[in-house]
Amino acid sequence: MKKRSVFLALLLIGLWGEVGWTTSKELTIEGNRLVSQKPPFTSTVPLHLKLVHAFSHENPSESSLTRVYFYIAEKNKIIEEMFIVQIADKTNPQALPMTAPALKPYIEKRAYSKGKVKRGDLDIEYLIQLMAWNPEAKSLLPIVKKGWVIPNQWALQGQYQFIYLGEHGILVRYSKDINTFGVKVSTEGRDWERERLTGNEKKAYQLFQTHFMEMVNSIQLKN
Repeated sequence: MKKRSVFLALLLIGLWGEVGWTTSKELTIEGNRLVSQKPPFTSTVPLHLKLVHAFSHENPSESSLTRVYFYIAEKNKIIEEMFIVQIADKTNPQALPMTAPALKPYIEKRAYSKGKVKRGDLDIEYLIQLMAWNPEAKSLLPIVKKGWVIPNQWALQGQYQFIYLGEHGILVRYSKDINTFGVKVSTEGRDWERERLTGNEKKAYQLFQTHFMEMVNSIQLKN
């Protein structure tokens, strides 16, 4: 088995095939804290997130099980923030340790920040960029079917990922509608390009970056 295959399955399959609702307590949000029992870590998260969809997906050929948790913050049934946690658990002790391909932006000119931080024994990679929410995307259909409205809108997105002891691959994606920062911003994608970012667009990005990096830097291993 190729070393990258297990975590790659997490990235490609994680949001594409629902096989059932999981009621596991292995991952919860308590106030503004994400608490994972498997693997054991915590981090801060935005307030007012609610779990609206979760499922697990077995990948026998990759010796792994993928768990996906979909949280949102909303106003009047309209989603303003999305917080998605994907965890791949190695199911075969004899399989090679998990590894992960580097995070890549959807479009390079709309990527603002990329790097790595070390938290204890964890090497955490992160990426901040502009993305487009698409309510017709296959991966979002389960959310739409439950009555939530996803704006066809630009959003700022932060991702981070890490491998825990070669046994678990964690990928977190947090995005926020650009119209929810309390300032009037452009809805033209070109105004959000990295080299053109100024004014309220830059202010919104800087606020998002501050809050997202607080999440990344708050990650701690549990004893």
